[in-house]
Amino acid sequence: MGTGKVGADHPYLHAPHGGMPLRDDPQPRRHSPPALHPAVVPAYPPPESDADESWVWSQIKAEARRDADAEPALASFLYATVLSHSSLDRSLAFHLANKLCSSTLLSTLLYDLFVASLAAHPTLRAAVVADLLAARSRDPACAGFSHCLLNYKGFLAIQAQRVAHVLWAQDRRALALALQSRVAEVFAVDIHPAAAIGKGVLLDHATGVVIGETAVIGDNVSILHHVTLGGTGKAVGDRHPKIGDGVLIGAGATILGNVRIGAGAKIGAGSLVLIDVPPRTTAVGNPARLLGGKKGDDMPGESMDHTSFIQQWSDYSI
Repeated sequence: MGTGKVGADHPYLHAPHGGMPLRDDPQPRRHSPPALHPAVVPAYPPPESDADESWVWSQIKAEARRDADAEPALASFLYATVLSHSSLDRSLAFHLANKLCSSTLLSTLLYDLFVASLAAHPTLRAAVVADLLAARSRDPACAGFSHCLLNYKGFLAIQAQRVAHVLWAQDRRALALALQSRVAEVFAVDIHPAAAIGKGVLLDHATGVVIGETAVIGDNVSILHHVTLGGTGKAVGDRHPKIGDGVLIGAGATILGNVRIGAGAKIGAGSLVLIDVPPRTTAVGNPARLLGGKKGDDMPGESMDHTSFIQQWSDYSI
């Protein structure tokens, strides 16, 4: 853990009793942020070889400069949260710390915790980039990488859970559970710190998502709001769903028990799934039924195709 002081390149701290962020010194800010030069935002998507942390970070900074110039009311926020930072992981750590802190769980402590975890685990940083790329490519409402970083609570909840997962593995379980509680309070997303989550994951809208302790989620999965990956009762042990790569889980779906959802499967909105779902198969209904016919060739977790199963649905009604 650090000393509780944010570094020199992070001029703002969260006010302990709410309100606007404050500087390290107690004097009120008396000048505007430095003039921000107009930036040309590179076109999306980037060449595949450039889709890495440095490219995404440069994109985020360019978007933040553009938005600060266009909307002066956001200039101080964008400077404090993005433009004053030397790297994506420090910007994310600062933003998460200010989102999740409370009067007794200080932003300086959380900032040091997030920075240390991201620095020590390159896989966490790679997952951050993959999640940003996932949101930008799959969600037509995503206005840019900075929009996702700053405003997507599903993205922020996953990043906080990944740090909590590291703490859980280090047997720092009280702190991991405290983070889970704060994420649930702030973002309305409840993910147990022991749950294992892959990279390139999109929690779209995210409100009401619940993911249990022994759940496993693969890479390139997309999950809509009000989805539950839960258990079936009081039994302990391995009791939560296992979600394969490229799965799409529609809004309001509930998957209960230690069932396996195969790679490329699709769970229709509002479905209740209590059985295994083979790869590249659609499950829909309450209780869910597996639809026959030709299996999908795409990975719905990436294509976000929610409704193609309707062609196979002529003999089924809810």
